[in-house]
Amino acid sequence: MEKVEKKIQMVDLLSQYEKIQAEIDKAVLDVIHSTAFINGPDVKAFKTELEKYLGVKNVITCGNGTDALQIAMMALGLKPGDEVITADFTYVATAEVIALLGLTPVLVDVYPDTFEINIEAFEKAITPKTKAIVPVHLFGQCADMERIMQIAKKHNLFVIEDVAQAIGADYTFSDGKKQKAGTIGDVGCTSFFPSKNLGCYGDGGAMYTNNDELAAKMQMISNHGQRVQYYHDSIGVNSRLDSIQAAILRIKLRHLDEYAAARNVVANYYDKVFANHPKIKTPSRVKNSTHVFHQYTLQLNGIDRTKLREQLASRGIPAMIYYPVPLHLQKAYLDSRYKAGDFPVTEKLCATVISLPIHTEMDEATLKYICDNVLELLN
Repeated sequence: MEKVEKKIQMVDLLSQYEKIQAEIDKAVLDVIHSTAFINGPDVKAFKTELEKYLGVKNVITCGNGTDALQIAMMALGLKPGDEVITADFTYVATAEVIALLGLTPVLVDVYPDTFEINIEAFEKAITPKTKAIVPVHLFGQCADMERIMQIAKKHNLFVIEDVAQAIGADYTFSDGKKQKAGTIGDVGCTSFFPSKNLGCYGDGGAMYTNNDELAAKMQMISNHGQRVQYYHDSIGVNSRLDSIQAAILRIKLRHLDEYAAARNVVANYYDKVFANHPKIKTPSRVKNSTHVFHQYTLQLNGIDRTKLREQLASRGIPAMIYYPVPLHLQKAYLDSRYKAGDFPVTEKLCATVISLPIHTEMDEATLKYICDNVLELLN
């Protein structure tokens, strides 16, 4: 089979940049010439534009997605010993912040088809010490937020949405109402890491909420706990989005829906090629959520994943494993409450998933080359 000329990447940020280079370069130079590097006009403008896009009252920008989760939990007044439920199948940052604040992470399994948090397991894990849940909108689509909100209301729990991989996704409630991922719970937390669907050219993050009081607390905490300079009302952190990154994000936000559509073209191509293959399970869609496909993740059946990945790499095709080890088996999070076998779905996923390249600049020749090679190696 004919090899494509251009190097295949999991995410092609250079080609994406080249399409908007003139806008990006001007925006960056404008910030440099203004010297308003911190909390400049572009930060304020991006905040307003993101609020409008999401349909949310308040966006508070910060240094990265992990900081966003930490600041949100601090602002909600969670105390050491409080239990916070989250999915076992996720990136470590979700649990990392819970542990860092002295809270108790309570892990639950996920669904085997959509990878989203198992609602029955979530409800079963609630105890009198439970104060919050962090649903992770993994790989680009929403968890079952309607049921999560119903259970959270019943048990008086805070809901902190981890939207690092799903910004721009739409959730539709049973009554037809639609909301953007991250605007449904008490607060949504996202990352603008470069490889994210809405990524800057460094680090960045944000929190969003319709609760004005909570927004004010998060703003204060992110700025050393001060509302007025040099008057510190609470213990805070130093976490901010710089003006250059905000200027870049303003431009990329205008293309976000276009980027999601391009990712869906790639996902649909993969779906069609791999449909009903006995050794591959394609990712399922949540029926009441759109999918922005931060990752396209297959489950392998009876395949040596390490060997497949090495063979693909030898043909110039990268593939990643998100994630190879469940949180409950990570060395840093070993806990007498959990042991191997407690989360069978997550453990199976960690042993069988593999993610193929997906980004906004993929052409059909590249997709065909990837798919042809995967199919050949599976036979």
